[in-house]
Amino acid sequence: MSASGAAARPEPATEPRPVPARPDPAASARGPALPFAPPGRAAYPAADRPHMPGYGILGADEGSGLLPWAWAVERLRAARNFWLCTVRPDGRPHAMPVWGAWSGEELMFSSSVPSRKMVNLRANPNVVVTTEEAEEPVVIEGTAKVVTELGALQRFIDLVNAKYATGYRVDFLDPVVNATVAVRPQRAFGMRQGDFTGSPTRWSFGT
Repeated sequence: MSASGAAARPEPATEPRPVPARPDPAASARGPALPFAPPGRAAYPAADRPHMPGYGILGADEGSGLLPWAWAVERLRAARNFWLCTVRPDGRPHAMPVWGAWSGEELMFSSSVPSRKMVNLRANPNVVVTTEEAEEPVVIEGTAKVVTELGALQRFIDLVNAKYATGYRVDFLDPVVNATVAVRPQRAFGMRQGDFTGSPTRWSFGT
């Protein structure tokens, strides 16, 4: 789903297309499915100062201290657009704005199956996603997976419709046409504009 939403309107149809609960047999022709993140993650990540040599960053107990994870979640939920950074199979970086929704554990977005984003993700599921707000950013480093379970697709489309005031149906997320992707953070970073040296925070998630 592009940041503009221009290509995101489902076509009007008298009968909704069925959404398979699992990848269809032809999926192997489109490339391997992305790996799923391991279970057993902590409810809240551990926080510390990121390593930023040359910037005069203060200790964790100095300045305004470490930011709470709730600060990051608030901005992940509020951000209208996100920058998604993937890696092409030849190693060149690729960045593109997308719409997205924070599910509580993952940042989710959708994209056309043959899109450059998905070609990259099938070759390398490691991604960086950032909020569009540069003054108080949240940057996620994580691993992407393709979601096909009908309940998860419905939850995502509900989040999108509530956030963007759209009226998409779940059949828009037919995995044969539009992939639904969830990025589960491994690390995240954030800082406050008013305290550049005393607020930078790195959150690390369990595996």
